Amino acid sequence: MSIAVKICGLTRADAVQAAVDGGARFAGFVFYPPSPRSLGIAQAAALVSGVAPGIARVGVFVDPDDATLDAVLAKVPLDLLQFHGAETPERLIAIRRRFGKKMMKAIKVAGASDLLPAKSFYEVVDWLMFDAKPPRDMTNALPGGNALAFDWELLRAKQWPLPWMLSGGLTVENLAQAATISRAEFVDVSSGVERLPGEKDPGKIRAFLARAREV
Repeated sequence: MSIAVKICGLTRADAVQAAVDGGARFAGFVFYPPSPRSLGIAQAAALVSGVAPGIARVGVFVDPDDATLDAVLAKVPLDLLQFHGAETPERLIAIRRRFGKKMMKAIKVAGASDLLPAKSFYEVVDWLMFDAKPPRDMTNALPGGNALAFDWELLRAKQWPLPWMLSGGLTVENLAQAATISRAEFVDVSSGVERLPGEKDPGKIRAFLARAREV
């Protein structure tokens, strides 16, 4: 079975087209100004219009307030809201009630104990994501997209009641190993298909998606 891929942090039309043509199942758009991948609302709306039907349009947020979500969703048609900050289950319940969108919560992992908070989101969100937790001494660390991996063995024997994605430091070179060890059926890639932070390489996107079909 091939691996389903989310190409995240899309900022250019050529990268969106490469994701669509290559068979991505999810297209991710970041709404977090400190990130080099962050988009303005008009820019995001234009890019999302290039996503073909059947590909989930994902908005990535970090501890957003209602006003931010209102502004984005008024102009950008998103299928799934991904939360990559310190959002609590209570906060996400309130967001679901207000906006009625499917949601994904990122769990940041450095060791086995970091998996424990996932349980509190089982009844709250539709998806989980497991991403690498940056070390405390990392300069200019972002909530995600830091090109860091974690120990994939931590996920190997786990059974989750929700669909989940593996993220963090994935590249075309390590995708097969990551999927085999973690048993992930869905993966998220951002920095691993970039020329520079925030600048996706269409050739790398196509190569990553081709590799995912082979795994």
